[in-house]
Amino acid sequence: MILSNPIFLVIVTICIFVAIRVALYRTGLVYIVKKWWWWFEDCFHVYQSFKVPKFNESMQENQLYGRVTDYLNSLTSIEESDFTNLVTGKKPNEIVLQLDPNQTIEDDFLGAKVIWQIEGSGAGGSRNLVLKVRKADKRRILRPYLQHIHVVADELEQKKRELRLYMNVDVPDRAWKPVPFTHPSTLETISMESDLKSKVKSDLESFLKAKQYYHRLGRVWKRSFLLYGPSGTGKSSFVAAMANFLGYDVYDLDLSRVKDDSELMILLLQTTTKSIIVIEDLDRYLAEKPAGLSFSGISNFMDGLLNSCCAEERVMVFTMNSKDHVDPAFLRPGRIDVHIHFPLCDFGAFKNLATSYLGLKEHKLFPQVEEIFLSGSSLSPAEIGELMIANRNSPSRAIKSVITALQTDGDGRGAGLFGRRVGFDTGSRKSESGEPGGAFCGEGGVPAVRDIRKLYGFLRMKSSRSPSHSQSFDADSAHREG
Repeated sequence: MILSNPIFLVIVTICIFVAIRVALYRTGLVYIVKKWWWWFEDCFHVYQSFKVPKFNESMQENQLYGRVTDYLNSLTSIEESDFTNLVTGKKPNEIVLQLDPNQTIEDDFLGAKVIWQIEGSGAGGSRNLVLKVRKADKRRILRPYLQHIHVVADELEQKKRELRLYMNVDVPDRAWKPVPFTHPSTLETISMESDLKSKVKSDLESFLKAKQYYHRLGRVWKRSFLLYGPSGTGKSSFVAAMANFLGYDVYDLDLSRVKDDSELMILLLQTTTKSIIVIEDLDRYLAEKPAGLSFSGISNFMDGLLNSCCAEERVMVFTMNSKDHVDPAFLRPGRIDVHIHFPLCDFGAFKNLATSYLGLKEHKLFPQVEEIFLSGSSLSPAEIGELMIANRNSPSRAIKSVITALQTDGDGRGAGLFGRRVGFDTGSRKSESGEPGGAFCGEGGVPAVRDIRKLYGFLRMKSSRSPSHSQSFDADSAHREG
């Protein structure tokens, strides 16, 4: 009677299925059953094989072999294979998985199954990679799949290579001289508003993938940034973070070492793809009216015919203390794509620094710090960061030192800063605030507090007495900073 009950039979069937499933999972039989099923399924498909030898007929290394090997070593399916090799990588403490002779790796692409087999050592100790594709899928996926391998291999190679910093120095050949680029700054470690940081990261990611888009528009695949703000606000660290994020080399161009426009163009020709070309303090250089370089030569370097031919897959970055007194022709769209303002610290930036440097989310002295910021006082992130580093063993002492510095050094420096955030725009509109030139502190360290106060007070008093000379005062401050 009970056996004839359909509900009872369904329950019993479910229980039996669950018991079998648990037993198979516990004993590893699921894997064996899957292999048997895949073998049975393959019996009804015809595969076509493509061999990728390690060496060509001239016994030269086949570059495609290395690219495919890097691609296969990056697949997650290699971790699920029956066995594989563990070897040390190029970086310290790095362990990577590596294929073994006669090993089989499966991959999925556009819903199709492909199989890679690594043949054992042949003549001369060489190996061959064999790609097996179902004939029914060959026309649809073969070419896109090989292109996909090239793209992934390029990305892996970009991540593995060591970055370099190039500088133009006064040597007979007047060429770029490289040194290893080991700056630790990243987009995660820089002090910047989270929304702005997300926009910058999204912009850079879009640029990396936009080659075909730029070419379809008939434009050169390059991007240009203007970073402007007082000294010590993190512009140079941001350039380093961009380089580490993109995996690009950095060309630090010192215009004062370039004798004429022709040499400037030659330096541009010598740069490579996947690089960031940086010109720092461009506003100060333009204010000095250099004798060697012409304004047209600099503008053509930024966005001229040669730039259009030789700046493919490059990012150009220009830094300024202020863009208010720069000819708008240098800032027009096309020459500058993105403007990013780096202001002095407000209370929000201070809290971010306290979290990064001291590990503090809240502190009883924070309300006092906020009140000082609201009164118009401010310091650069470099100044605050240096104080926190010097007192990192005592967070309370670090915050007290920042309060003291704000009360003595920061008078009026943050006037108009409250309510204004770091800017990110793609236009060339003028700065709405007259940001200070920041001639008293660079990113390398913090001068003596009393000396800064005396110098700043003297110059401010002199400026207030002679308002007609305010523009020359700005230029003189920039000259002293140099």
